[in-house]
Amino acid sequence: MAKLKIRLLRLIVLARRYPGVIAAFGFVSGVASFFLVERHEGFARIIAVVMLLGWVWLVLERVLSDLLAARFGLRLPPTVLRYATQMIHQESLFFALPFFFASTSWNSGQAVFTSGLILAALVALIDPIYYKRLAPRRWLFLTYHTLTLFAVLLVAMPLILHVPTARSYELALGIAVLLAFPSLLGSITVPRWWRGVLVAVLMLALAATGWLARLWVPPATLRLTDMALATAIDDVNRAPTHNLVEIDAAQLVAQGLYAYTAIRAPLGLRERVQHVWIHEGREIDRIALDIRGGREEGYRAWTRKQNFPSDPAGRWQVRVLTEDDQMIGTLRFRVRPADAGQ
Repeated sequence: MAKLKIRLLRLIVLARRYPGVIAAFGFVSGVASFFLVERHEGFARIIAVVMLLGWVWLVLERVLSDLLAARFGLRLPPTVLRYATQMIHQESLFFALPFFFASTSWNSGQAVFTSGLILAALVALIDPIYYKRLAPRRWLFLTYHTLTLFAVLLVAMPLILHVPTARSYELALGIAVLLAFPSLLGSITVPRWWRGVLVAVLMLALAATGWLARLWVPPATLRLTDMALATAIDDVNRAPTHNLVEIDAAQLVAQGLYAYTAIRAPLGLRERVQHVWIHEGREIDRIALDIRGGREEGYRAWTRKQNFPSDPAGRWQVRVLTEDDQMIGTLRFRVRPADAGQ
């Protein structure tokens, strides 16, 4: 026990003498995790577990610090705690970003969410902004903290627990809101009775905002690796015979159309996705299909639509959505009027 105490004291002395080393380590390890996660999904699972353990420490920081002081007579310097918090934010954001980069539909509202994560990662790297602009503003720091945790949970749960994307979103939102409770309680200074009511209202508002914003959040662990529209599918190779972007209305009605997608998902994950057929901005049909994760090139599946409106000419989309209507990708095509080629 005495040896452990001596080692802890040495660590604290070093942290006081070289506080920037912690920040540098967070930066380097965060950037390293960014590239390593892109190359090895198994490594991503390990990082996910480490990230969640780090967040447990961050949430229980005050309790663990008091326990360390009571047990060993040591109290970590505020500088060390600040840099450790910054390092966890850096690690978490650089861990999650590759997944969101790959799954974002950049021509949709999802670009706003992912751009926000990129901005948050840059803030975590720039000390003057992080410590002088962000940290002193309690409400802003709470928002930043909750957003980072939310992003990590969206990635970690499908990877570790194989929880489907729709369920992961619900759980991640619920956990993020619950873990925000201590920070909300500590930052509100109104009398005790009113404080409880106000915290409850703020937590409900946070949960409602997160739920309404789900359409703008990419399904982090799902991404399209291939997609096509075709009038025929090669069953042997499980691939479309061609890829069209325009079709005649008479041919469309006579042959129907296949929407083919290959969706990459983590090993062990089972998902139900939807092909939503939209004509001139109006939803026409919604066809569900099940996929399984684990294949590097993506799980290949398709749906076929044969019933079309009497006048199908115009612009069409096939949106690939999760059960919770999060966008995975979009196929677009145009239908020419039946007599356009005559």
